[in-house]
Amino acid sequence: MAKTKFGIVVFPGSNCDHDTEYVCNAFPNAEAKLIWHQESDLQGADVIVLPGGFSYGDYLRAGAIAKFSPVMQEVIRFAGEGRPVIGICNGFQVLLESGLLEGAMMHNKSRRFICKFVYLKVANNQTLFTSKYEKDAVVRIPIAHGEGNFFASEATLSRLQENEQIVFQYCDKAGQLSEAANPNGSCLNIAGIVNEKRNVLGMMPHPERASDAMLGSTDGSKVFESILNNFVEAV
Repeated sequence: MAKTKFGIVVFPGSNCDHDTEYVCNAFPNAEAKLIWHQESDLQGADVIVLPGGFSYGDYLRAGAIAKFSPVMQEVIRFAGEGRPVIGICNGFQVLLESGLLEGAMMHNKSRRFICKFVYLKVANNQTLFTSKYEKDAVVRIPIAHGEGNFFASEATLSRLQENEQIVFQYCDKAGQLSEAANPNGSCLNIAGIVNEKRNVLGMMPHPERASDAMLGSTDGSKVFESILNNFVEAV
């Protein structure tokens, strides 16, 4: 069986690229390659990952400069074909700045960088990124960001809700959504959304940092398992 190929884009300032590469290569039916941001060839990737980090030092706004990297034209084309793209943390910010997802990211409500484990509710498990989770499952995955406060207009938020594009929401251990369980002040406790076609996912928590028991949680591995499972079913 051919392996599913993950292409992990590396921007100046990416720092979770090798973590993601390690996790993807740990699956026997997957292989990962790093793609420098100046490339215009996605090297035959089946899945594109925009990893976490601080692309271009987060100057102007997080992800604002990375959208001009040559590779992003190919990523936008790739996504437009309905093929899977996942942006994690800074990758989520790049997806928002590139217009592949709706909304914007603001500084955390506390104005402080936050690095800790949080609880997430799987609001939608009917996507190729979340199909291995149970509906409304509560998972424990870390965040590490200064600009994770998701914002969108009321009209956009209503549309995200109506179309079930909200995939992950911050919650407490019991799965309850509350202001106290919302680490950054995100609208509707949003931690991750998909586009209308459901082939582009952006999420602020780091599933690659919760894919090995040595790191304190394996709850993030199902994101990658879901993607791989969908490729197996498609063959």
